[in-house]
Amino acid sequence: LRKHGCAIVVMAFDEEGQAATASEKVRICKRSYDILVDEVKFPPEDIIFDPNVLTIGTGMEEHANYGIDFINATKTIKEQCPYVKISGGISNLSFGFRGVMKIRESIHSVFLQHCILESGMDVGIVNPHEMIAYDDLEDDMRLLCDNLVFNKNEDATDDMLERTTYERACVDARKKKIPLPRKPRGKLPNLPRLQFDYDKIAPKPAVEPPLPIFDAAQNHVPSCYLNSKSTHEKILAVRAKATNLTKPNLDYAQESSMYPESFPHFVRGRDSLREHITSLFTSRIALYDGAMGTMIQNYAKRNRLEEEEYRGDKFKDWTCATKGNNDQLSISQPQIIQGIYREYLEVGGSDMIGTNTFSSTTIAMADYEMEDYVYELNYEGARLAREVCDEVTAKDPTKPRFVVGAIGPTNRTMSISPSVEDPAIRNVTFDELVDAYFEQIVGLMDGGSDILMVETIFDTLNAKAALYAVGEYLEFTGLDIPVFVSGTLVDQSGRTLSGQTGEAFYASIRHAKPMCVGLNCALGAVHMTPFVERLTKVVECFLHVYSNAGLPNAMGGYDETPDDMAKQMEVFFKNGWLNMVGGCCGSTPQHIKAIRDMSENFVPRKLPDVGRPKMWLSGLEDLVVDDVHNHLGMPFLNVGERCNISGSIRFKKLMMAGDYGTAMDIAKKQVVDGAHVIDINVDDGMLDGLAAMQKFVKIAITEPEVSKVPFMLDASKFSIVLAGLKWCQGKCIVNSISLKVGVELFKEQATLLRKHGCAVVVMAFDEEGQA
Repeated sequence: LRKHGCAIVVMAFDEEGQAATASEKVRICKRSYDILVDEVKFPPEDIIFDPNVLTIGTGMEEHANYGIDFINATKTIKEQCPYVKISGGISNLSFGFRGVMKIRESIHSVFLQHCILESGMDVGIVNPHEMIAYDDLEDDMRLLCDNLVFNKNEDATDDMLERTTYERACVDARKKKIPLPRKPRGKLPNLPRLQFDYDKIAPKPAVEPPLPIFDAAQNHVPSCYLNSKSTHEKILAVRAKATNLTKPNLDYAQESSMYPESFPHFVRGRDSLREHITSLFTSRIALYDGAMGTMIQNYAKRNRLEEEEYRGDKFKDWTCATKGNNDQLSISQPQIIQGIYREYLEVGGSDMIGTNTFSSTTIAMADYEMEDYVYELNYEGARLAREVCDEVTAKDPTKPRFVVGAIGPTNRTMSISPSVEDPAIRNVTFDELVDAYFEQIVGLMDGGSDILMVETIFDTLNAKAALYAVGEYLEFTGLDIPVFVSGTLVDQSGRTLSGQTGEAFYASIRHAKPMCVGLNCALGAVHMTPFVERLTKVVECFLHVYSNAGLPNAMGGYDETPDDMAKQMEVFFKNGWLNMVGGCCGSTPQHIKAIRDMSENFVPRKLPDVGRPKMWLSGLEDLVVDDVHNHLGMPFLNVGERCNISGSIRFKKLMMAGDYGTAMDIAKKQVVDGAHVIDINVDDGMLDGLAAMQKFVKIAITEPEVSKVPFMLDASKFSIVLAGLKWCQGKCIVNSISLKVGVELFKEQATLLRKHGCAVVVMAFDEEGQA
């Protein structure tokens, strides 16, 4: 070709194939240039490089940057290869939108505008007749093309496909001489939010997790560990039902001079556990224990553990089968449970062990007719752990061990109907769960627990009931008890069984100010990794993981060895994501030891900086109100009004007729049309508002297309919004309260709403009327 004196196009291919990324395009072109100019003596001014214009807008993530890769490569090639020209087959870029020329040429126009004027592209294979000048593009079309070519947001392809459908419909309408269809609204550029002085305060380094509102927590008051002084009537009522054969010991304070005063030593009654945990979790990755059920199964493989052993002396004449009730073994076979605790502490090196009380609520124990024994089950489960922790701590006071009172999810769910025929049916209420959890908490604390852990959360509403009960206990006792919360994402969707994302789960429970939040169960470490990464970006407190030893095999067992499990968790440690780590199903003390050995080489997660507070709502997905822009680009939260009897005649008729199914369609359409929050109001003199609000919310939370967004519960009667609030697993808004009821009732209502963790609309009314 040089001998014939022609110019040439050189494609960006080499022996390994076609160049797709910017770096590959540059590498191959520079290599070709050096060979042509230095060895072949080809005139550089006669070389035209084609770095491969590839198709964008295919829906495949790896294709999304092909446009910007070409643009970036063009400029670099021109810089590194003097005098060359750059060409490309422009129609390749928009091949995914073939059949609608206006769309294709609009994409080409934006691409060429930037590639020619900003990167120096010289040549292209085009259809000159169809080309559109950049300045002639409609504003919204230019924005859509810009987003697509430069991959500016994850919806760019979907937005362009929507516009393509419209443009194709317009072509058809013109042919048929019928009115043009309605143009898609599209997305407009986000306008800036007005900034106030408090928006401009720079974030500050966090020194500890967010503190609960109680004075003891705010002031780091050491817990006295004298539970006999906790004499609130509700606590005494729980103790009055105790089935313990002897009067239980309630006090666990230690002599203040028992161990040295500096960290890492700890003395109960002298030192603040909150301060100790903060020091521990910021100095190294702390160790939790592993599976209790796995260890009981392993014991049963080596020893007899049948119905007779489960019953022991106390339950020898029990009227139903009890084998499988592992919590019962704290009473009937305490030596087994204490032996497991000891193994986790001595072999595994755990800093903290969870009590054998996962199912010790009246609700879960109903399966074994042992509701009356709940206090004793929790007390004994905690007492046995307390004894072993103290025994092991005494051997090495520089590594104090702590008892974590384990609060499981129960075997009922508030957010899921047990009936496929009726989505409004439930087999437990919020208040029933609160009562059950409160009784468990009293037993756990009386047994000597240091920490409370609400764990294996597959329904966040159950967890909210547990945290409400914890809050009541802390209020009644005036103590500062650190609270940990652990959610369970059931599969690779990254959602709980009740449908929430990890971020929405955290947003729903953060009002309780847990000291540590994380994930456990259902998945192995490998499968948890993307969801742990997402959580570490949003969680304001300490973060933990105790995963399963992989996924269960065909026999329901777990195959990951201790070394396997530790290696799978290494990614958590390398990235600095965790403050505490342990194991769940399938893990043993040997697994915990291997994890401990692995974790010792890494530093714990740093608490995120503390910035200005923001309203953070949730449905199945989370929503930070202060960061919201609506479909018009305004920094504005759209609250859909059509599920309000006062705002929609159609909705009112449906509610009066009891047609909740069609009413849900109205809610779904509002979400599709751009509502960030759904307002729910069933106020009408001819309707039972209390029943209607509860039924609507219970059905709505089972409809993913509705409950993905937060709710605004709207009623003139406080009792109605409170009833609806108890069926919302996410963080919602209550509309409304005001001072017109007087200061005392206003404070009482606000306090209740704060305990439930909702946001609130406050109307400008007071005792004298409307402002």
